[in-house]
Amino acid sequence: MMQAENIREHMEVIGSDGGHVGRVDHVAGGDIELAKLDLGGGFKHHLIPLSWVDSIEDDKVSLNVTKDAAKAAWREKH
Repeated sequence: MMQAENIREHMEVIGSDGGHVGRVDHVAGGDIELAKLDLGGGFKHHLIPLSWVDSIEDDKVSLNVTKDAAKAAWREKH
């Protein structure tokens, strides 16, 4: 079972295909806000829903969607 409180700042977020999606800035409500100072995010804050999290182990958050699917559907924070 995924526990949002186990998600910490700077953890790497990877897609189900092992591709780098970004790094955690913080958890806000039902979303993970990704750090904007990450090449994967194009230097913008993006939000992904906690429902995409498949597992949390070591310093990685693994998603149940691929890197490309995550980047196609993430929301940009304004």
